[in-house]
Amino acid sequence: MSGPRLRRRRAPRDAEATMSLVAHLTELRNRIAKALLALLVATAVAFWWYEHGLGDFIRAPYCGLDPDLRFPQDDGPCGLLITDVFGGVFIRLKVAFLAGAVLSAPVWLYQLWAFITPGLKRNEKRYGLTFVAVSTLLFALGALLAYISLSAGLELLLSLAGDGVVVALTAQDYIGFVLALLVAFGVSFEVPLIAIALNLVGVLSYEVLRRSRRWIFFLTIVFAAFVTPTQDPFTMLLMAGPMILLFELAIQIARVVDRRRARREALEHFHDLDDDEASPLDARPSSLDDAPSPTPR
Repeated sequence: MSGPRLRRRRAPRDAEATMSLVAHLTELRNRIAKALLALLVATAVAFWWYEHGLGDFIRAPYCGLDPDLRFPQDDGPCGLLITDVFGGVFIRLKVAFLAGAVLSAPVWLYQLWAFITPGLKRNEKRYGLTFVAVSTLLFALGALLAYISLSAGLELLLSLAGDGVVVALTAQDYIGFVLALLVAFGVSFEVPLIAIALNLVGVLSYEVLRRSRRWIFFLTIVFAAFVTPTQDPFTMLLMAGPMILLFELAIQIARVVDRRRARREALEHFHDLDDDEASPLDARPSSLDDAPSPTPR
């Protein structure tokens, strides 16, 4: 049989990307199941890792303090107090769960983005992997900055007790404090990324961010003052400073994105016209000053 080959017909695509409520719920269930499975596996790995370096890593800022500021106040091994039978189990589970959430962040962040992307345009979907990578990196950077500042914050807070006071922290209080600080810094570094994501999908424009710059910076300082568990100025400024820089970077990225979007829309202005249809002309009279000068012969 001569002639061109018959191509395999594809299933028609839904131009409006519409889905029924049952299909949305089914996809949401599948996405949540995959995210929970990744979280469970990562938590199990972190539970095993606790006895192989993770626990020492968390206790290091406290144990690195001057012996006069921790218990016991001698050259003996550093220790945290446990006041109930199940305290050690709950502490290990809490640390393993948080570490598992961080380790599995690329998986559940991708599942979150994949659930949102059916409602986005094709040129907006390609930002998925970048969103996952940058959000994971920002959370890790925030947690790392919190860990670096933890020793200075602990030394400042514990030294305020004065002489003649023995500071013996319980494992629940100390590890809860450390985890709260790491999560607060990690999540705070994600907030500027949300502004960029909203700008990419066309919800938040550069002009709105530019006009709100002073309020954004002010609210950032207020946010850092309420979120930091230590409540000391050093930790607050350590969180607010990088957040302000990230917000300024987000504003500049929004400026570039809006400029490119405006140029793209200007080029695509006549794309919907037929080949034999004349493009609309601007019939408004122009100023004589704008007219080109005659070329001398």
